[in-house]
Amino acid sequence: MSTDPHPVDVLARLFEGEGSAEYLGEAVTQAQHMLQAGALAEAAGAPPHLVAAALLHDVGHFQGAVTGRDLMENGTDNRHSHTGADWLGQWFGPEVTEPVRLHVAAKRYLCAVEPGYFGLLSEASVHTLRVQGGPMTEEQARAFETDPGARDAVAVRRWDERAKDPELPTPDFDHFRPLLEGLLRPPAVPAP
Repeated sequence: MSTDPHPVDVLARLFEGEGSAEYLGEAVTQAQHMLQAGALAEAAGAPPHLVAAALLHDVGHFQGAVTGRDLMENGTDNRHSHTGADWLGQWFGPEVTEPVRLHVAAKRYLCAVEPGYFGLLSEASVHTLRVQGGPMTEEQARAFETDPGARDAVAVRRWDERAKDPELPTPDFDHFRPLLEGLLRPPAVPAP
């Protein structure tokens, strides 16, 4: 009998604990931001895996559990998209983890190819864009477009940018619990 905590309980504790912290200078907490992104995806009629990716896209910022935000605040890319996706991969498949992994690349892509997208970025997002490499070059953008996960990552990125409104009604984490539980990969069976 496993005594490991349930994966969704682990995530809930992160949202309740570290998620209550300030979010890189934004007007919402880390948890509010992620919950809003999940709610925006849900309101758009996104499939469950994209709602989960939107909800969990910034889990890599949580200190201790994954990587930490202090690097970003000090001007160093913490690669939260990659570390978050890798960490989530213990429980979720690539349909959830790849949009998480690519959501920073999607910001860089949109800033390169979509006139006016840069103007939508918050001040904090402009700062992190610089830290993350700035807008993609034309060559990088073409390569990104060939990635099978690019379309989902762009969708997550758009919800990400809109999910910073302190006045937006936001569901709590338990609202998303059934959706997340439905996406969990079956636990690995230990070898005899």
